[in-house]
Amino acid sequence: MLLQVFIFVVGLIVLSWGADRFVYGASALAKNIGISPMMIGLTIVAMGSSAPEIVVSAMASVNGSPDTAVGNALGSNITNIGLVLAITALVKPLTVSSTTLKREMPALLVITIIAMAFMFNGQLAHIEGLFLFGMFIFVLAGMAWLSLHVEKTDPLMAETTDEIPSNEHTGKAVLWIGVGLLLLPLSAHYIVDSAVYIARFFGISDLVIGLTVIALGTSLPELAASIAGVMKGEDDLALGNIIGSNIFNLLAVLSMPGLIAPGPLDPDVYHRDMYVMFGLTALLFFFSFSIIGKKQIGRAEGSLLLVCFLGYQVLLFW
Repeated sequence: MLLQVFIFVVGLIVLSWGADRFVYGASALAKNIGISPMMIGLTIVAMGSSAPEIVVSAMASVNGSPDTAVGNALGSNITNIGLVLAITALVKPLTVSSTTLKREMPALLVITIIAMAFMFNGQLAHIEGLFLFGMFIFVLAGMAWLSLHVEKTDPLMAETTDEIPSNEHTGKAVLWIGVGLLLLPLSAHYIVDSAVYIARFFGISDLVIGLTVIALGTSLPELAASIAGVMKGEDDLALGNIIGSNIFNLLAVLSMPGLIAPGPLDPDVYHRDMYVMFGLTALLFFFSFSIIGKKQIGRAEGSLLLVCFLGYQVLLFW
């Protein structure tokens, strides 16, 4: 048992590091071939932040644990808002000022509703997985277009430019991409195997292990990136990482079980978990577009989100 816990923890560390190296290499390569920093930030970096969830979800579906994959998708969104954003806001309140983010936020709410509609009948069909993945491609293309038309005064542009690696040799960038592509599926394989073993040992369902331990582990990069962002005054970038990650979780991550292992869902998904995810997403939307006062996610809002997250964890293990 202790060996499986050790494998799981090491797997998460390697997964996070591999995703970071992949994003670094891909961003540096894109910069070297002349792609704009804004496009890199809205596509490569945003997709890379969800790379751990995508690979783990695909591996879980291949291994016959689609509930783990679904739990990872929903749990990561819940964790990103209820824990990552909450802790970030408690460390330093976030001011929402980017026009780009104000366009992405309603998109996240709409995509959340579409994903819920697909799960409402108690199963995730192959055609629904195909539709979600098609939307993922469409959103990527939309973000690429948006990056070309963003206002130069948008604070997200300057914050994104500062984060893109510069003066990195192309050969080294390609090397890091290769390292990331090798480590991501390898570490995900061991994470899923050890997580399933731990779940069986404690009598926990595949869904709950995906909603909790795996979701928390794969969301740690977002927590580190968000806290680092707000400490440098990059509020919009910190919030953008969370919004982009949640959009890709619902499209790319949730599509994996539909494409690879379509079938019935654990009843708790459509009786409990998807409503918690929607509630937290709706709170994020309300806080960001509040018509009274400053459009800020402060410590009071962060505290409320954290209380909701902790209450949900108690509910899961009650």
